[in-house]
Formats: sequence, structure tokens, C-alpha cells
Amino acid sequence: MDSAGSDTAAGTVPAARVPLGLAADTGLKIVVVGGFGVGKTTLVRSVSEIRPLNTEEVMTRAGVGVDETAGVGRKSTTTVAFDFGRISLDERKVLYLFGAPGQERFWFLWDRLFSGTLGAVVLVDTRRMSDSWYAVDRLEHHGTPFVVAVNRFDGDLAAFSLGEIRQALSLGPEVPLIDCDARVRSSGKYVLITLVDHLRALAEAREGKP
Repeated sequence: MDSAGSDTAAGTVPAARVPLGLAADTGLKIVVVGGFGVGKTTLVRSVSEIRPLNTEEVMTRAGVGVDETAGVGRKSTTTVAFDFGRISLDERKVLYLFGAPGQERFWFLWDRLFSGTLGAVVLVDTRRMSDSWYAVDRLEHHGTPFVVAVNRFDGDLAAFSLGEIRQALSLGPEVPLIDCDARVRSSGKYVLITLVDHLRALAEAREGKP
């Protein structure tokens, strides 16, 4: 899916300086995961206040029979490492965004990206819902809090209701589940705010706050 681009574009972030483990007092490290072609790169691009670092490469015949492209036939590029962006929610909260590659052959990178992560966004495509199972499973395995955002391609709200998606993915009631359009900055920002609010609520529950 094509990206609409971010509202602002500052300097680039050299790959050698991208922080893979960030402490909470210097920012919140967030990982965006999901299946192949679900819109992770688009989401990072649309919300990042810097020019995102990305590792997209043109898809070639070498990937035929390896990468499952059903439902994303128009996709011509693919992430082969990760995307990186940044967004300031307010004067105290800065999110560092890492978009994970979606193809199964790159899943071995996920556990490394999860290191130091405070929370995650699972991006879901209702046309390929089964692709979300691995992301949910790995996050639960690591004990990483997450929210699930359904990327409504072409504004399609009729395919599956949020209740049906929650049931299909076996999500507990404590997991936030929302609709979004990864191409729209305000929509992507709302996803991230939902995650931050979820992390805050979990932290307050651990501290016994009402």
C-alpha cells in the first residue's frame, strides 16, 4: 500500500546510530509488527517527525514461492531489516518506532527488535488475518504489552467487525483493539496514543493505583 508521507521531514538517522535498546527515561521504544504487506512501513512513515530510515528493497523473482503475496499483488517493495522513525507525543514522551519485516524468512529478527521494547502495535489486515497469529504469539511469549490496530484498506469497515476480529485472534478483553488507516498521520498517531495509555494503565495497576 502506498504511503501518504509524513507531515514533516527532518534529517536522516544513520543506520549505525539507530538505538536498539532504549531506556524509558530517554524515550519509549515501540515495535510495529504484523504480516507481510499489512502497512507497517506506511504507518512509520506517516507518523514519523523525522525522515524515516527504511530498508525497503524491490521484490524480485527470487522471492516467488518464498514470500506469500496473496492479497497484496500490487506490492513491489519489501522491508528486509526494519524501519525506524520518531514521534513526540508531548514534551516528555518521545516514541522511537521500529517497523519489523513481515515475511516469515525475516522473523528471526523479531526477537532482537523486541529487546528493550516497552510496547508494540500489531497491525492487522483482515484479508490475511492468519498472518497476525505469529506476532501475537511472540509478544505474549516475551510478555510485551501490545495493542491491535486493524488497518482498514480503502476504508473497508464492513469486512469484519472488531468483535469478530477479537474472537478470531483470541484476544483477551484487556487488549485494546481499534481501527486505523496507516496512511493517515492522525489515525496512526491515535494508535500510538492508545498504546501509551495502555502502558500507563498497566504501570498504574502494578503500583496499585486506583
